[in-house]
Amino acid sequence: MNILGEARRVFDSEIDAIEKLRDSLNGEFEEVCEIICNCEGKVIVTGMGKSGHIARKMAATFASLGTSSFFLHPAEALHGDLGMIERKDIVIAISYSGESQEITNILSNIKIIGAKIIAITGNEDSTLAVNSQYILKFPKFEEACALKLAPTSSTTCSLVLGDALAVVVSEMKNFKKNNFALFHPAGSLGKKLLIKVNDIMFKDAKNAVINSGATLQSAIVEMCKKELSLVNVVDKENKLVGIMTDGDLRRLLQKGVDIYGLNVDDVMTKSPKYIQENLMAVDALKIMNEKNITAMPVINSDDKVVGTIRIQEILNEGIYNED
Repeated sequence: MNILGEARRVFDSEIDAIEKLRDSLNGEFEEVCEIICNCEGKVIVTGMGKSGHIARKMAATFASLGTSSFFLHPAEALHGDLGMIERKDIVIAISYSGESQEITNILSNIKIIGAKIIAITGNEDSTLAVNSQYILKFPKFEEACALKLAPTSSTTCSLVLGDALAVVVSEMKNFKKNNFALFHPAGSLGKKLLIKVNDIMFKDAKNAVINSGATLQSAIVEMCKKELSLVNVVDKENKLVGIMTDGDLRRLLQKGVDIYGLNVDDVMTKSPKYIQENLMAVDALKIMNEKNITAMPVINSDDKVVGTIRIQEILNEGIYNED
């Protein structure tokens, strides 16, 4: 047996099926997209066996891209889960033969409920097709299975067709990155678009702050106590007047300076760079990378110090600059 040759034949067979499906798309596909886009309820996807796995993925993709959707197991639907369907919903039923018993058994009840039915099938004369208001029919192609029996090309085509529906509808709804982030808060993009400096900065008792006029010794104690690489120096109104970093301290020690006899104002960096607390963390990361800074003071809209942001905390959130 030519293992690689057989594997490539499977690829070729499924690619051929996808190309035939792509070329067969017509006005019915456009109409279905319009119906889904204007749906006032939910998009419910159902299928049995291998088609059920595809239906689950299709529902998840719709939901991920802004269309309220869930998977309905047709067998469970026969035992009460039909109550999940409402008149304003759309049911997408996947069955290549159009005769899957678990699917055909629930069609009449769905019609009584009043939900619209969209069939994805390879048989336009099937029970599923006849009982559906809209039909997305597969063109003729062969399963990639050596026996031409196991769902292979047909499930691949169902998967791609579902992706096409979900993506096109999302574009029709003007679904944007911010919308995507709302539904993916744990993902990298979600964190980039949702997490602000204020969410991850060191603040309150964890922030290193010393008053202007304090001794250098007390500033060092504060910086070490809070385990930060800088201490913020503030005036009586808690406004930033300078910072002292661990780098500043190392350079002082290398010069042999008497740290016990100095005032923090004598050694601090005056008018330092700072970041606003409402800045997105990804933008703060960009600024810190450009300026080669690992930590920065954070101020609020009243120009008062409210925290310290370190580059490591941003990276720990899985946030990074693509460029």
